Amino acid sequence: MQISFKGRRVVVAGGSRGIGRSIALAFAAEGADVAVCARGAPGLAAVEAELKRQGGAVFAMACDLGEATAAERFVTAAAGALGGIDILVNNASGLGSTDDEAGWLASVNVDLMATVRATRAAIPFLEKAGLEQSGLEQASLVAGGGAIINISSISGLSAVPRTLPYAAVKAALVNYTMGQGLALAPKRIRVNAIAPGSIEFPGGGWERRRNSDPQLYQRTLDHIPWGRFGTPEEIAKVALFLASDLASWVTGQTIVVDGGQLLS
Repeated sequence: MQISFKGRRVVVAGGSRGIGRSIALAFAAEGADVAVCARGAPGLAAVEAELKRQGGAVFAMACDLGEATAAERFVTAAAGALGGIDILVNNASGLGSTDDEAGWLASVNVDLMATVRATRAAIPFLEKAGLEQSGLEQASLVAGGGAIINISSISGLSAVPRTLPYAAVKAALVNYTMGQGLALAPKRIRVNAIAPGSIEFPGGGWERRRNSDPQLYQRTLDHIPWGRFGTPEEIAKVALFLASDLASWVTGQTIVVDGGQLLS
């Protein structure tokens, strides 16, 4: 069965690079209209141009999701530009690694609170989406009112002293996903999370560590049974599945995508 998102409206919070960019492009390639936001103007402009080449409607907005009102402003603006929201992807990360106030605030404000705020703002649009997908009442019971995908991490499923704030907040997202999956099921909104393993891409953290900290890079690689780092595109494929009708009865789950890294 082929996955198609023709006519579906997808909002990606944090979509200018890495996993977020690949998710946005994957939805666009399958026919979706896509909205993205990011802090950096150059990266945002680049992904906006890539998305437009896919042919669907595109909305791009510069914003810092660590600010208290930014997520709501972005989601509301995206819904206005696209005519609604069918799928929300919460991908932004503050990458808090230091066990100090700055590290904790970066992770809590971006990874957790931006997700909470974007979700809260999107729920009315996601609930309405199911009624717009078809004139048949039964269809809305199958396709539901929309889908939310949160990007967690395998760091949230194990002890990671090296990045305490990041790991703790990613663990909070796993629990938040379960709670929202339960709370939003009556509204026919599915909520799931993806927990990626170590992902390498141009300009990303693991590419930088290959040069700056080759011992950490090699040690991490040695603990991935599949024998390589993952790619953003591999995470995007799972996002497509979770947002599609193929996963119509999947909610509150966290899907690990890591080549066996967590198992080792």
